[in-house]
Amino acid sequence: MSDAREVYKELAKLGTATVYEAAGRQGLIDVEWRQIIPGSRVAGPARTVLCGQDDNLMVHAAIERIQPGEIVVLAMPEPRPVALIGDLLVTQIRKRGAAGVLNDASARDVEDLATMGLPIWTRYVRVRGATKTIPGALDVPVQVGGATIRPGDVVVLDRDGACVVPQERIEEVLLAARARADKEAASRERYERGEFSLDINNLRGVLKGSP
Repeated sequence: MSDAREVYKELAKLGTATVYEAAGRQGLIDVEWRQIIPGSRVAGPARTVLCGQDDNLMVHAAIERIQPGEIVVLAMPEPRPVALIGDLLVTQIRKRGAAGVLNDASARDVEDLATMGLPIWTRYVRVRGATKTIPGALDVPVQVGGATIRPGDVVVLDRDGACVVPQERIEEVLLAARARADKEAASRERYERGEFSLDINNLRGVLKGSP
């Protein structure tokens, strides 16, 4: 594969909708995420953290393992509005060079988080505190929004939401996403000239017989 950092940058630019469609409509992380920094978009390999229920001990434990460019994925057995992260943990995560955080729980201190420069997507915003007494697991597959995210799978995040691409499909999906983006650009030019999507996509036949 070409330089991984450039691949992640390109996937982020292509965006979740294009990547998800290019992957055969697979990998959608189907949650209505709250994007803490408006306009942010990022992609990178997952650093997965499976916390104990309503507990963030494993977030503390994961910090020393984070590598630059990773997306830190925080999950629990059941997503609940309990704050797994706030400004102090995010200060450490940012210092480790993470590219972003996907938090399938709550975040707090969000006004401070919005100024810290680390892109964060969170399911909830609540101040309810987590315990620090239940060991979980690091670098294991986690279930988030109906998708399985394994360590090293590539997570793509933007205003539209989140999707995941299995690491063994990265090159395939990148090529398909490029082709899809090129096709959409060509269609956009035709629409600007006044042509109709019904004709370009051969949809008029589908309408035959409709009321």
